[in-house]
Amino acid sequence: MTAAIAANAQKKFLAYGVGFYNLENLFDITHDEGKNDYEFLPKGSYRWNAKKYKNKLGNMSRALADMGTDRLPGVGCAIIGVSEVENAHVLTDLCNQKPLKERNFKFVHVEGPDHRGVDCALLYNPSLFTVTDYHLYPYVYEKQEDIEKDRQTRGFLTVKGVLGGDNVAVIVVHLPSRFAGSEYRELGARQAKAVIDNILKEDPSCKVMIMGDMNDDPTNKSMTEGLRGKANIDEVGEGDMYNPWYNILVKEGRGTLTYNGSWNLFDQILLSPNLLNRNGEKEFSSLKLFQHHIFRRDYLIQNEGKYKGSPKRTHAGGVWLRGYSDHLPVVLYLAKEQQ
Repeated sequence: MTAAIAANAQKKFLAYGVGFYNLENLFDITHDEGKNDYEFLPKGSYRWNAKKYKNKLGNMSRALADMGTDRLPGVGCAIIGVSEVENAHVLTDLCNQKPLKERNFKFVHVEGPDHRGVDCALLYNPSLFTVTDYHLYPYVYEKQEDIEKDRQTRGFLTVKGVLGGDNVAVIVVHLPSRFAGSEYRELGARQAKAVIDNILKEDPSCKVMIMGDMNDDPTNKSMTEGLRGKANIDEVGEGDMYNPWYNILVKEGRGTLTYNGSWNLFDQILLSPNLLNRNGEKEFSSLKLFQHHIFRRDYLIQNEGKYKGSPKRTHAGGVWLRGYSDHLPVVLYLAKEQQ
């Protein structure tokens, strides 16, 4: 279920795909008590019904199954973090779609406190990744006015497991929206970094990845200061993280979503230093990063009209587009020498 990425007479290397995808409002068609999901009901503003829900599940499963197949044909990703999923019901329906069911995909999900009802989750192929533990750490407001308003939002889904024989921890996040001030995303990034630091304190050999819709670019303070994400591997020191998406946005001008015709890159996966080869090393006795890219397929892109060239979302301007998401996925590949 893995793929050889390089081979010579002495060594063979195996690869594992890791991805993230914002599924843009994967809601079912029934009301969840205590959640503001009324837009996504048959009589809601989106007229969300069984036909649209079935189409959405089919689209999402197609994209998720295709992620990672550039390098791993027929295999795809071992792990995919997702955001904007309503509940375990939609995740069960998603994993029962043919493209994912054929690979026996499972999921980790903890119902969160977000008032709109959207959560993060981790999808995984159990033949490649073994879950050993998981926990949802809450986002904690610091200002008294926010505490009094009971503005609970998405926390930090932390999943520990074994990938390629290595201990791995994956943290899936969806930081506060752009409608909130940047201080709220910076606060969330600092809290997420504290989770990372605690994991590495307990097990310095654990390979840690934090992924999600950051609602910020790699250049913003939440990423550069809160998560201490560095643009280049040779800049990564103790306590830092590597952000491989920084230069894709800054130097190549590519992103995962558009706003007023310009690209942003909110969807990111950052890595702990022990997942990197530095100083020109090519040492793969344990899992190491060897490639990353924004995942694009023609079917994910709007090919006509006002939003031509942007991700083909589910709805736009009140019209059902039969689309996928307003975000593009990201994928990276980890390699390890086969013993």
